[in-house]
Amino acid sequence: MDITATAPSPRILLVEDEVKIAEFVMRGLEKAGYQVEHVADGVSGLKNIFKNNYDLVLLDLMLPKLNGLELLQQLRQDGNTTPVIILSAKVDLNDRLLGFETGADDYMPKPFYVEELIAKMRVILARRQTAQPLQTLKSVHLSLDLVSRKARWFNVEAVLSQREFTLLQYLMQTPGHIYSRQQILKNVWDINFDPETNVVDVCVQRIKRKLSGGENDHYGPIESVRGVGYRVKAGTFV
Repeated sequence: MDITATAPSPRILLVEDEVKIAEFVMRGLEKAGYQVEHVADGVSGLKNIFKNNYDLVLLDLMLPKLNGLELLQQLRQDGNTTPVIILSAKVDLNDRLLGFETGADDYMPKPFYVEELIAKMRVILARRQTAQPLQTLKSVHLSLDLVSRKARWFNVEAVLSQREFTLLQYLMQTPGHIYSRQQILKNVWDINFDPETNVVDVCVQRIKRKLSGGENDHYGPIESVRGVGYRVKAGTFV
């Protein structure tokens, strides 16, 4: 199988405290042509990401000094949109959902094949490279910047997490159309069954809260249709 990366080589940061795993990943990525830097704790990882311009971060969760979820949360709260793939032995559905909710772009359960990791990296890097600067989606008083993940509802602007962004982008495909929770789970979380979780409702409430300026989220851009699902308001704000 040919896993050679094309030039210029993407710059990757690996944040992993297990030496054998780090060496295994680095060998595979370097053989494929990637530039890889490695740190072994969360604090060093966060400092490096803020200081340098990486194309992608590979992030373990159980790290010393600062765990992976805390690192990712601080990263997204600061507005940093560097793609992140979580590498973790925590394989339960709730752990994966939490990783996506915090802002991960993908989740690789350990152990894994480095070829599969590289395939996922390629998809994410290609998507990032083809993104059009300043490209936005608009629906009446709502706009969504597809590069910065900033959403604007009237005069309130907020940076969304990766999952919030994906959910709002999905709903904005057809303003006014009602999407069921099952449709949202399938298209936003890639879950094809009902895991009996309120993750969709929680994510919607976060978006509404952010875009209502922290006040009454009833005035956000997303409407709940009882017993059916959610939709982006198609008309003028009421």
